Amino acid sequence: MSGDDAMQGWVLPIGLIFPTALISYSLQYMKDKPGVEEMLSKAATYLRYQIGRGATWNHFTELHPLRRICPQDVDDTVCVSSFLLTRYPDFTREANSQLIYDNMNKDGLLYTWFTTRLRFNRNLLYWRIALTELKNPLKTFLFWRQTEATRHDIDAVVNANALLYLGDNQKTQNIIQYLIKIILDKKEDDCDTWYRNPYTVYYFFTRPYHAGITKLEPIKQPIIERIVASAQPDGRLGGCLLDTALGACALLNLQYDGPALQNAIDYIISKQGPTGGWERWLLYYGGPKKRAGYGCEEVTTGFCLEALQRFVTR
Repeated sequence: MSGDDAMQGWVLPIGLIFPTALISYSLQYMKDKPGVEEMLSKAATYLRYQIGRGATWNHFTELHPLRRICPQDVDDTVCVSSFLLTRYPDFTREANSQLIYDNMNKDGLLYTWFTTRLRFNRNLLYWRIALTELKNPLKTFLFWRQTEATRHDIDAVVNANALLYLGDNQKTQNIIQYLIKIILDKKEDDCDTWYRNPYTVYYFFTRPYHAGITKLEPIKQPIIERIVASAQPDGRLGGCLLDTALGACALLNLQYDGPALQNAIDYIISKQGPTGGWERWLLYYGGPKKRAGYGCEEVTTGFCLEALQRFVTR
């Protein structure tokens, strides 16, 4: 956790579940490389240990004090679940899909948090999860007051990640149209409470398309054009190395194979550090005010490795 994008000021080590899910997703593209399968196996065991009621996950680890205050959330749940589907034959979407669907608003979009709201929900398991906040009512009250989160958050990247997990079905049609409208309206800079960087949005929006949800075709060309237009003479995409890695992965998701991609890959290679990793940069923030955010060398390295591996095997 840090207070500046480059994470060169104050930095606080903090126990989160999300980075492990993201890095594991990226490493799956190179699971045949020496040592990777062992890492993925250990990551899967770790993530399964962190499971909560109803096959949901929290942003914080079991040992973090905020774990008992922060509600379970859809983003961590679907990202971890997407990875575990590839590792455990006994883990299926039926484990938590109905719970996720029952966390939709009247417009068919997913709320970010599994928490109490003044709306009818017939899912008793949902209420068992949501009402755990009554164990710490004062701390829960302060959580909603002191953070930029709200009980009614609807976040675009969260919905995109859920779409990747749930797939193209009758219940996810509004999510598909929601993502398309954001890109066509050029709202990617301000469509999510936590993901305030358009390159992060491009990366997560294009993953469902790459997974076969072709109804997202209208976002393909606009995203390609915006990423390519940001290319710098040195090959960098956007404003930093992380933008370049995310942008390159998004271009690969959209089957782009032009010079901007080759130049971006060359830039990523040129920035590899002496230990084999890449520099840290904030991936997502604690809210729109961007007072602090989360990132690390390992997350950046995961995206860089994903871009490089997929480029050479495309």
